[in-house]
Amino acid sequence: MTTKPETESKSTARRDFLRDIERKYQAEWEKDKVFEVDPGQPGDEKFFVTFPFPYMNGKLHLGHGFSFSKAEFAVGYNRMKGRKALLPFGFHVTGTPIAACAEKLKKEVAQYGLPPQFPPEEEEVKASPTEKSAADKATSGKFSGKKLKKAANKPQWLIMRDMGLTDDEIGQFRDPDHWLKVFPNKALDDLKTFGSRIDFRRSFITTDRNPYFDSFVKWQFRHLKAADKLSFGKRYTIWSTHDNGPCQDHDRSSGEGVQAQEQTLIKIEVQNPLEQECLKPHADVLKGMKVILPAATLRPETMFGQTNCWILPEGEYSAYQITDTEVFITSERAAINMAWQELGKQLNCTPTPLFTIKGQEMMGLPLSAPNCTFPTVYALPMMTISMEKGTGIVTSVPSDSPDDYMSLMDLKNKPEWRAKLGIKDEWIMPFEVVPIIDIPGFGDRAAETVCKEMKIQSQKDQDNLVKAKAEVYLKGFTEGVMIVDAWKGKMVKDVKPLIRQQMIDNNLALKYAEPESKVVGRSGDICVVALVDQWYLKYGEEEWRDIVKDHIDNKLETYTYGTRRGFEETIGWLNEHACSRTFGLGTSMPFPGPFNYLIDSLSDSTIYMAYYTVSHYLCGGARYNGQLPTEDNAHLNMDGSKPSPSGIKPEDLTDQVWDYIFLGTPALEALDTSIPKDLLQKMRSEFLFWYPMDLRVSGKDLIQNHLTMCLYNHAAIFPKEQWPSSIYCNGHILVDNEKMAKSKGNFLTLEYVVNEYSCDATRITLADAGDGLDDANFVRTVVNAQILKLTKEIDWVKDMLAQAEAGELRTGEYNFFDRVFENAINKIIMAVDKAYAGMMFREAIQTGWFGFQNTRDEYRQAISAGKTFDNNRSFHRDLFFRFVEVQALVMTPITPHFCEHLWKGLLGKPGSVHNAKFPEPTKPVDLELEMSNVYLVDTLHNFRQAIQKSMKKSKTKPTHGVVYVTEEYQDWQKKAVKLVRDVYEQEKEIPKDLSKRVAADPELKKDLKLIMGFVAMLKDQLAKFGEGVFKDTPIVQELKLLEEQKDYVQGQLGLAELKVYGAADTSAPDEGKQKARSEVGKPSSNFWVQEPSAAP
Repeated sequence: MTTKPETESKSTARRDFLRDIERKYQAEWEKDKVFEVDPGQPGDEKFFVTFPFPYMNGKLHLGHGFSFSKAEFAVGYNRMKGRKALLPFGFHVTGTPIAACAEKLKKEVAQYGLPPQFPPEEEEVKASPTEKSAADKATSGKFSGKKLKKAANKPQWLIMRDMGLTDDEIGQFRDPDHWLKVFPNKALDDLKTFGSRIDFRRSFITTDRNPYFDSFVKWQFRHLKAADKLSFGKRYTIWSTHDNGPCQDHDRSSGEGVQAQEQTLIKIEVQNPLEQECLKPHADVLKGMKVILPAATLRPETMFGQTNCWILPEGEYSAYQITDTEVFITSERAAINMAWQELGKQLNCTPTPLFTIKGQEMMGLPLSAPNCTFPTVYALPMMTISMEKGTGIVTSVPSDSPDDYMSLMDLKNKPEWRAKLGIKDEWIMPFEVVPIIDIPGFGDRAAETVCKEMKIQSQKDQDNLVKAKAEVYLKGFTEGVMIVDAWKGKMVKDVKPLIRQQMIDNNLALKYAEPESKVVGRSGDICVVALVDQWYLKYGEEEWRDIVKDHIDNKLETYTYGTRRGFEETIGWLNEHACSRTFGLGTSMPFPGPFNYLIDSLSDSTIYMAYYTVSHYLCGGARYNGQLPTEDNAHLNMDGSKPSPSGIKPEDLTDQVWDYIFLGTPALEALDTSIPKDLLQKMRSEFLFWYPMDLRVSGKDLIQNHLTMCLYNHAAIFPKEQWPSSIYCNGHILVDNEKMAKSKGNFLTLEYVVNEYSCDATRITLADAGDGLDDANFVRTVVNAQILKLTKEIDWVKDMLAQAEAGELRTGEYNFFDRVFENAINKIIMAVDKAYAGMMFREAIQTGWFGFQNTRDEYRQAISAGKTFDNNRSFHRDLFFRFVEVQALVMTPITPHFCEHLWKGLLGKPGSVHNAKFPEPTKPVDLELEMSNVYLVDTLHNFRQAIQKSMKKSKTKPTHGVVYVTEEYQDWQKKAVKLVRDVYEQEKEIPKDLSKRVAADPELKKDLKLIMGFVAMLKDQLAKFGEGVFKDTPIVQELKLLEEQKDYVQGQLGLAELKVYGAADTSAPDEGKQKARSEVGKPSSNFWVQEPSAAP
């Protein structure tokens, strides 16, 4: 059933009010061109941030919004810090998905009519958007939970209906170019509705449909080839058999990041095949042929330890002729891989088998295994084999494989199971573990050792076997030493490739590759690994890799350790990348060849950030020639189909021109071009002003491909000073702690959340959802609460403005609580400034929104309490205006519409809040004042507890009280402060073993218990106030503070009289013998009931 919007049954007046002011100010910003940013003068501070352009085969969703918000918040903040801040945004249409979807629509129309009349099993249970109410259509973008059995099998037409499109509209998407017109413009609308600070003049689409961008990418690839970073030849690549081309990360519906994994195909030969019962029926096709059970392995060096071969009893195996003399019996999936790797008589297809055979039929086949100690081993059953991975044939090396060891032991130790499976004793009982590798800590029977240590009892204990395998395999490779004669004493990692090559040279093995795990293309096909001629980028080439690694290690800011670690790992394994295909949309490789090779979607998106700096001269994006969008022509020239605003034609953009713009060579005077020289000089200057890119924001999943490739390509083309300065990565977004998925009914489009919850409430919730690489959580109760909070804050400001207009707010000299509030505002400004600078937006929102409001409310409560204050004139007028201004300024990066409304609409400030500067503290933060306020609050709390305790005895509320204050540290406290300060200055933390250090000091040991309690207080103060708390004398002047605030404290406690004394004052009475109980920071007290004097 369709999930209804959260607020459907509630009044939407507050949400609608927010949407109204959002639309109002967005229109003003667009009219005033607030976000169109031109370069400043040389030396001016600048901030250039980019976000990976999204793929345009559908609407933007909340995941896009979450990652993009990080860039958007950052550009807003840096703009307010006085920097020229630029955020451009383009739209990616390169690759196979759009072409594949258009092709699917064509096929569905051809098969089922226009519009398609699908059979019942293809249709969804829920009504299509065409049957929904107008209200439902207005919030289209939230998907219901009832889907087809498998999303991959769902008709494309129905997927398009889920997007809110009518059948008449969907029919037009059979043309791939229609996608390029609709979805980029729709995304642009959604970004504007999100309040994005984007310079839309620079927006564009990719592929040869945009001749300007097409020219730029071809220039890039000619440079890569000239630098020997691009080559052509046969390489393994993940391959879509449906699209007949490489299937890179952006082309996949699942399996992103999966690589082609090269393995070794071991030729295990069936002995006397025509004498084996299971093969006799196929003698006509096997006559004169060797019958091979090919086993794919990553560990060819372990073949010396084979004791048998594993087969899945229920597996469906097929026989294929591979050479003139060899037949392979393998899984169908492996046969397809082989066919695409030039292995077999039938190439580049799904080969037709000679015959099929069940695994159970092959049990007990006598085999000759390469490098095996035993002349004959047998085919035995293993129940955990997958027919979708490898060949369905598995070598058995129980000395070094925990899986093999436990499977072998299960068969040896369970005669009844052997009998049930029809396994003869002579096939298994004579075969013992063969030691081949000595591993430190594990010995020469590593699998047996680890299985016993982990108490693994059976091959069914898969979780522990996975852990055991990882441990044995890693240590075996890195530390293992061969003990077999031919390779004795040599390290496994050194001889592994030598043993492999020797087996291949002796025709005992073949090179083979498979995807590391399942990969499904956008067309719905399960991908294979193909060995094909293709263009490939030489990522991983030693010199190129090393300069990129040096940049990561020494120059690149990554904000989190996890991000840096991700780059380090990717640099370690990223290798040659197939960058061409023959199907889909894109830019053609600018080199002659037998095919029209297209550049893949990962490879045309590595340096386009440079293109942003001049793209507005070429296309004009959504503000073509400075015109505002109109209803008839909303987004004018993102494809460059209209004349350039500057008069530049695509054919004018020769390699020489691009070289000058981005590399500064040749000299301007030497250029042979029709483009005016002053225009080219202006474009060159603009590039130099904005580059390098100051910040790239992305989801963490792009570290393993796009982001690392971005660094590689910048290193190949630009000088070092123009390589990216920083990259920020975030985790995925959850919705109410669940992964966002259409099948769960919580897949939210950006359009939907903005219309349902308002833009600023959404932005607050995205900021609050989380930072860093951990997955963040968008909570719908939180976003609903923000609607109320935003509108109530506006109501409060209006009310206070009316009071100020009427002269009802207090003026004059600040009292203690005014000074505390002013001080808190200054501290909040500094904390929020630091959080924004560090890309810690959750911290910024916690401090600058939730925390700031709480601080304001505490101030209101403090000044409204006590008999010395006039409740009707409590809020100081100057502080009210200071608070609202600062609130508007610190929140502008996150809630620009709300803040513009405060700034212009309510405070009447001239100009947009976007052009205002980030607030500065009025004075340095006063630590003593801050700590004094906390002391006063804590002390009042303690006094209330003391009064409650006294009332349990007297049953009457006290009327009088006395307080004793200690003003100086005792000697042991002074020593403790010095000890903690010295340790903290050296180690920048208070270590857990501090008590041992105190105990080691003879002077402090005797007061250990007291000191550790005091240290706990210092540690708490450190967390709250910073390292300024380590003073030799108490920071808070307690006696002076309580004397000054005596009337306030007395009023808060409801006492008729309160007296304050220094504990060291010998003339003061010792009421209740409390003097001696007083400590620094913990005044002692006594409260009692005093009867009123009798009347005269």
